Amino acid sequence: MKRTINYALLFLLILVLPVQAEESVDPDPWEGFNRRVFAFNEVMDRYVAKPLAQGYQAVTPQDVDDSVTHFFSNLQDVIVIANDLGQLKFGQAASDTARFLVNTTVGFFGVFDVATHIGLPKHNEDFGQTLGFWGVGTGPYLVLPVLGPSTLRDTAGDAVGTLAGLDYLAIPDTNAKKLGAYTLRNVDVRADLIASEGLVTGDRYTFIRSFYLQRREYLINDGESSDSWEDDGWEEDPWMDDEFDDGWDDEAWQDTQEFQQ
Repeated sequence: MKRTINYALLFLLILVLPVQAEESVDPDPWEGFNRRVFAFNEVMDRYVAKPLAQGYQAVTPQDVDDSVTHFFSNLQDVIVIANDLGQLKFGQAASDTARFLVNTTVGFFGVFDVATHIGLPKHNEDFGQTLGFWGVGTGPYLVLPVLGPSTLRDTAGDAVGTLAGLDYLAIPDTNAKKLGAYTLRNVDVRADLIASEGLVTGDRYTFIRSFYLQRREYLINDGESSDSWEDDGWEEDPWMDDEFDDGWDDEAWQDTQEFQQ
């Protein structure tokens, strides 16, 4: 049933995305709907996700917390490698494959990030970025229930990743194990973001939308951002500021697009 729904969603998105190939002046034409979903997500976060994350943080030693983050990050490298190839980044694909093999073996299934210490850095690639590489337009900004910020293109990319069976949820062989893995990963992600909450200023919806859209542009253009999003009050890319960047965990923000997977 879930697979049928995913196929139907992907089919609808494929029909809509070509229409969005030429970028709209307004990145958020569905703001009324998005704000209502955002308000729902904020309630869920306040009363469910954040308390769980705070409890997890209180009882989990930092070394164990880091190991959980590394473990899931290593599993996601399979998607990174697939999208390296999809974007014709063959050198990066070789580096990321070596990284995955080193961390899976020497790093004990990714629990320890050995690869970074021997010069094999972490990269962030996904199917949304690959669609962008091949010229698919971003489409409208979209806030998904529970899953959080996205765009029409990124939602299609997430559907591709799920249908391809390359994400970490393809590994558990029962629904109970899948639920356990999903819960652990997202509680870990939410816990990693607690320290960064104080950096959100002004209207939370506008801040998160601006950050998400600029972050995605930054990743898709491999660090070259051409749009300042001045209508939202940004004059430069926030991640280019060292002080700002130090407060945000890069992998954690990448993972929040999954509360999303």
